[in-house]
Amino acid sequence: MNTANHDMPEKTGLPFFGGEDVKDPFPLFARLRGMGPVIPVPNPLGERGQAWIVTRMEEAMQVLRDHARFTVDPSAIPGMSDIRPQTDSTAPQTFFTGKSMLFVDEPDHKRLRALVSKAFTPRYMESLRPRVQEIADELLDRVQAQGSMDIVKDYAYPLPIHVISEMLGVPREDREQIRIWSGAIARGLGFGKQDPEVAEHLKAFGHYTSQLVAAKRKSPSDDLISQLIAIEEEGDRLSEEELISMVTLLIFAGHETTSNLIATGTFLLLSHPEQWNKLKADLGLVPSAVEELLRFHGPATATGPRFATEDIEFAGQQIKRGDVVIPLVKSANRDELQFNQPEELEITRNIKRHLAFGHGVHMCLGAPLARVEGDIAFTTLLKRIPHLRLSLPVEDISWETTLSSQSLKSLPVSF
Repeated sequence: MNTANHDMPEKTGLPFFGGEDVKDPFPLFARLRGMGPVIPVPNPLGERGQAWIVTRMEEAMQVLRDHARFTVDPSAIPGMSDIRPQTDSTAPQTFFTGKSMLFVDEPDHKRLRALVSKAFTPRYMESLRPRVQEIADELLDRVQAQGSMDIVKDYAYPLPIHVISEMLGVPREDREQIRIWSGAIARGLGFGKQDPEVAEHLKAFGHYTSQLVAAKRKSPSDDLISQLIAIEEEGDRLSEEELISMVTLLIFAGHETTSNLIATGTFLLLSHPEQWNKLKADLGLVPSAVEELLRFHGPATATGPRFATEDIEFAGQQIKRGDVVIPLVKSANRDELQFNQPEELEITRNIKRHLAFGHGVHMCLGAPLARVEGDIAFTTLLKRIPHLRLSLPVEDISWETTLSSQSLKSLPVSF
């Protein structure tokens, strides 16, 4: 039996669930792993039974692939209610308020994912390489002569937002508004947290997407929303609510994660100059480096919560039906049982697997696109601005905790 101390949370705190900004959560994660693979914590969702965090990879993978015993949809458990934010019932449903892929298990999840997968194939992701390259070059063209830039504002954020917007058919003039909504939603939502203004942002985002979908119905073009509408009209059972939830999810998730990868990855490389120089000397290492950056400090701190569908014993703990179980993927990705010297950044590391994109049926649909964008973003940066350097001391770099991730507010660099 695991004898994890139930007083542990009061002693360590769980700031990454509370939305407080933490520059370096990894010493805490290491302490948590030392206490056991599954440990009790205060429930970040409020009065919804006991909560547990999963700190190690093997156990995290078990939770993420066992959707019979660990569901993403607590309302599927008799007597339990929904966890999604409540918004105006007359507003179109978004990915966080409607039945998006985030909040359903089989068979609905399989149906929804299969529909979007028809248009969102790895082959299609690869076909985007020339356009992603053009966007990366255009962004660096704007700053190359300045001798300085903010990696977040000038490169890491705009690259994926332009890519996903072009894929979906979001007009260029609307992308700044999407940035505002996305930032507010990411900062204002978390485990058991919903800032008051988030409901208004979600409502406005839903209305905008509904109008965009209506416009595509009238005048379809060669974009992903038009393809999804065509699939829906073939009778494959994609409802209007599901369509709007899907599009808002693709817009939001299609840039937040990759932006974080590019910004945080650039910071990690510049703050580990031996790794930056190794990569600069051999650009063929970029795909390997992307995987190591994802493992070492990937975008997501944790996956969405799971809920036990029955009383079970798991990793020596007695977990009750309805208990909240949260795989802490940033901890699992530094599991000493899985990786040699896991606290070291090593871009040549041979990684068999990591959990930065999740695992099982809910694994990130956009992982192939994120890898293409990361590959091009880092390769282009290394080729064109090889003498990049941080403009601030490492300890002065600003971080913020958003949703279930940690990201850089800005990253000023010079060259």
